[in-house]
Amino acid sequence: MPRLYKTSEVAKRSGLSKQAIYNYLNMNLIKEKDKTPAGRFLFDSKVFKRLKLIRKLNQSGYTLRDIRDIFFKVR
Repeated sequence: MPRLYKTSEVAKRSGLSKQAIYNYLNMNLIKEKDKTPAGRFLFDSKVFKRLKLIRKLNQSGYTLRDIRDIFFKVR
């Protein structure tokens, strides 16, 4: 079974704040893989690749809305 990461673990490993992770979730830039019985988000390892891409695009001058538009147009 693949390892799942809590929001705090994702934040720590990615160098982002938990609030940034929640903002990305609210903007549909990332998706949780599952939730705990208490309703806390769990992520698979793919989230780290996605966060890295978001960060690179953002550092290149794209806003989070631009990035969201790019992701939804690609689908």
